[in-house]
Amino acid sequence: MQTQPALEITDLTKTYATGVQALKGVSLSVAPGDFYALLGPNGAGKSTLIGVVSSLVNKTAGEVKVFGIDLHAHRSEAMRQIGLVPQEINFNMFETPFDILVNYAGFYGLPRAQARERAHEELKRAQLTDKANTMSRTLSGGMKRRLMIARAMMTRPRLLILDEPTAGVDIEIRRGMWKTLKEVNAAGTTVILTTHYLEEAENLCRNLAIIDKGRIIEQGPMKALLAKLDVEGFLLDVEGVLPQVLPAIEGVTLVRQDNHTLDVEKPREMDLNRVFAALNDAGIPVRSMRTKSNRLEELFVRLTGQPEATA
Repeated sequence: MQTQPALEITDLTKTYATGVQALKGVSLSVAPGDFYALLGPNGAGKSTLIGVVSSLVNKTAGEVKVFGIDLHAHRSEAMRQIGLVPQEINFNMFETPFDILVNYAGFYGLPRAQARERAHEELKRAQLTDKANTMSRTLSGGMKRRLMIARAMMTRPRLLILDEPTAGVDIEIRRGMWKTLKEVNAAGTTVILTTHYLEEAENLCRNLAIIDKGRIIEQGPMKALLAKLDVEGFLLDVEGVLPQVLPAIEGVTLVRQDNHTLDVEKPREMDLNRVFAALNDAGIPVRSMRTKSNRLEELFVRLTGQPEATA
């Protein structure tokens, strides 16, 4: 028996009353257990797409199925499969984390005794056990984000959707949330993530779709899409001062960043040691190096023609 996709979207369109067509025939499929990234510049249609899937925005046409359940025909049943973590912090700051979780579960009909037991489990997973009875407004930004995920997991959703969950938080908080999300996914929950941080998508996700101007312009396995890139860039810190005239290395582009830093772009299949050797022969020994940008950022720029925010 063939397994139903966790999310299957077919020819989805959305035209607002203003005449703006936010989605123009979007189709994609997310396998059960996947960690899936939805990327795109501002105004590309990400939020509208998530809004339709989470039943907050009415579609114009097309079909959305969650584990084979038609969202339009069987909304309540489909929505029971989904947990949503919005970008905005939207819980009552004057309640404790424990009460927030228990009350949320109650809205979905979970018996109070079971909700209390589950709240303890989710607070432990979110590393918030010691904050269970603290006023939520006193929590740090990272704790509030983890509480949002814990709340969504109270209903044991099979599909967890996160809309820009790490927007505006520092890298330490973001990496802590990555750990939580990996654990949730490893436990069997399908995760869909929209993000502006391409490092985040490359670190977490196995498959992705890139949306631009209301259309999916690329989708597939992360590794396969990244393999399409035929060049890679590095920043090299050199000893001494760079000469005015840089050496010519076949197939390699060299650009001076400053007197001590060299921007290098080379074919992916070329051994970097060949570049080092050529530079050394030209009297430019390399002291250290770092990657210029992550590969997903390069792919995004090529497909959309504009850079995305980076970590």
